[in-house]
Amino acid sequence: MGSRSDLTDAQWERLEPLLPVSNGRCGRWRDHRQVVNGVLYRIRTGVQWRDLPERYGPWKTVHERHRRWSADGTWEMLLRRIQAEADAVGEIDWDISVDSTSVRAHHHAAGARQAPPPALKRGSADGQNRSDPGGTDRPAGGGGAGGEALGRSRGGLTTKIHLSADGRCRVLSLVITPGQCADCTQFEPVMDGIRVPRLTCGRPRTRPDSVSADKGYSNRRTRRYLRRRGIRHVIPEKADQAAGRVRRGRAGGRPPGFDRERYKKRNTVERAINKLKTFRTVATRFDKRGFVYLGTVTAAALAIWLRS
Repeated sequence: MGSRSDLTDAQWERLEPLLPVSNGRCGRWRDHRQVVNGVLYRIRTGVQWRDLPERYGPWKTVHERHRRWSADGTWEMLLRRIQAEADAVGEIDWDISVDSTSVRAHHHAAGARQAPPPALKRGSADGQNRSDPGGTDRPAGGGGAGGEALGRSRGGLTTKIHLSADGRCRVLSLVITPGQCADCTQFEPVMDGIRVPRLTCGRPRTRPDSVSADKGYSNRRTRRYLRRRGIRHVIPEKADQAAGRVRRGRAGGRPPGFDRERYKKRNTVERAINKLKTFRTVATRFDKRGFVYLGTVTAAALAIWLRS
């Protein structure tokens, strides 16, 4: 008997051609569908790896593959390929929104080793054949809690997820930081993370039609960045910034444009966050390593894209 988190036949048909294949030198892979379903089950329910149902195979196999695919960028590669398929048929609404959300870290998320994990070589250690997985050879981490995107606040250990979402409430890019990190400092990394490949040829699409964000992103650097890239944006001006501009008179310049009707669409990113947090391991962080938690969030975003 399957689980609500298991891939349907239609979803599996979309995902199967994109998955890594064995090169014949590192042994045979356990059935990808069984393992991916095991990862999705754990992400949705939040059970410990050891408590995975037997129908998903050995828990160590499922855990190790999730860890490896988080480290070498496989989850990110799969997400981008699914985004590319959607963009090819015009199913992405490029009026995007940017926001962040704080996630409480379980006490199991603390205590990662200080040294970074060994580098994973692309295309050899995993027996995977990929041209551009979109990850890094050496995962982040190894610098204490901050290096693992764990921050301390009055509520305890927290992690913050910064993301952009299309007009259909689906994640386009992700960045994780310690919980005390300000939203505006991660705006450019989030925008730079938008890279939707073309299925035929050409450069990946990196520039949306428009961007909306709340007052937390209202500053000169953000607006200058968007103007330089020629991106229309809707970001309300803070009261103190407006007062300072009026106080300076002509030197303060003109007020930034603000489209009230366009700003009403900013709720799409809030709804995208709500969809992500229906996965228990996203709403509460259990992973010790930052790169594994990023892989967890990316796999949840991938599941949302497949279901849409």
